[in-house]
Amino acid sequence: MMRMVTIIGCFLAGTAFANPADEARAAMEQLEAAAAQLDSAESGRDRVAALTQTVYAFEDGLSAIRTGLRAAVQEEEQISADLAAKEAEVARLLGVIQIMGQRPAPQLLLHPSGPTGAARSGMILSDVTPALQAEVAVLRDALAEVSALRILQQDAAERLREGLVGVQEARAALARAISDREPLPKRFTEDSVKTAILIGASETLEAFADGLAEIAENETAADLPAAGSLLGALEQPVRGTLLRRFEEADAAGISRPGLIMATRPDALVSAPAPGTVRFQGELLDYGNVMILEPAQDVLVVLAGLEEVYVATGDVVTTGTPIGLMGRAEETSSTERSQTLYIEVRHEQTTVDPEEWFAFETN
Repeated sequence: MMRMVTIIGCFLAGTAFANPADEARAAMEQLEAAAAQLDSAESGRDRVAALTQTVYAFEDGLSAIRTGLRAAVQEEEQISADLAAKEAEVARLLGVIQIMGQRPAPQLLLHPSGPTGAARSGMILSDVTPALQAEVAVLRDALAEVSALRILQQDAAERLREGLVGVQEARAALARAISDREPLPKRFTEDSVKTAILIGASETLEAFADGLAEIAENETAADLPAAGSLLGALEQPVRGTLLRRFEEADAAGISRPGLIMATRPDALVSAPAPGTVRFQGELLDYGNVMILEPAQDVLVVLAGLEEVYVATGDVVTTGTPIGLMGRAEETSSTERSQTLYIEVRHEQTTVDPEEWFAFETN
C-alpha cells in the first residue's frame, strides 16, 4: 500500500512528471518565437539565411512539442492507471473503517479472538487511518495533475496546428526568397550531353561518381580543404532520425553503402559543408540525387529530395538550403515518413558517413 504512495509521490515531485509538462511548455514558447521570427525574416537583408533559420526553428519547435505532447499523454495514462488501482484499495479500507465506526461498542467486543483481538484490530485501524488519509491527499493531488495535463495537451495540440501552418508559410517564403536571390557562384557548367551519356552507361552509383569529371565544362580551379579536416565535422543536412546505418540490411535483406535518415514531410535540407554541386538530377533507382564535393577526393551523395534549390556546378556554403524532402501532407500526427539516403565517398571508396557527420538526430 505505501509503495503505491511512494510511486505516486515520485510522479508528482520527480522529473518523471515534471519533464513532459516542461518540455511541452518550452516547445510552445519555441513555436511562438519562430512565428515572431518569420515576420522579421521576410523583411531582413539576407532573407534566405534568415528564413532558413526560421524554418529550422519551426521544425525544431514542432518536433519538441510532439515529443512533449506524447510524453504528457503517456504520463496521464500512467497516473490514471495508478489512480484507478489505488482508489479501489483506499475505498475498501475506508469502507471497513466506516462500518466499524458505525457499530455500537458491545459489537466491537465480539471479536472471534475475544476482547484482545478486538483491541488489536482497533489499534491496527487507528494506525492505518492516518496513512489512508495521506494517500487520499496524494490521490487528490494526482487527480489535479491529470486535469492540468489534459489542459496542457489541449493547448499544445492547438499550438501544434498553428505551428504546422507557420512552417508551411516559412517554407513558401524561403522558396520565394531563393527565386529572388542572386545566382549562386558557378565553378563549372554542365555538359548535358555528356551527363546523359554517363547516366546511360552507369549501372551503379559508384560508376557514375567515378565519371563525374567528364560532365564539367569550363571548370575553374578550387582550393579544396584536405579530406581529413572534414572527419566528424560535416553538419547534419536535415532534421531526422537515423533509420538505417552504413551497410545495414533492410527488411528485404538489401544493404547499401550509406545510411538512411527518416524525416518528416517537407523537411528542409541544407549543405553540410562548403563545396561544389557536382551533380543534381534523377539517377538509377535512387530518385533525385545530389552529389556535393566538399573536399579533395570526397563526395557526399544525398538522395531522396523532392524539390531542389541548387543546380549542377553551383558553389554552396555550409547551411545553404539545397532542397526539401517529399511533400506528403504533414499533420499533427505525421511521423517521419520521408527518407534521405546519405553516402560518403573518399578516394572513390564508400566510407561510413557517421565518421564524417556530427549527427544529432531528433
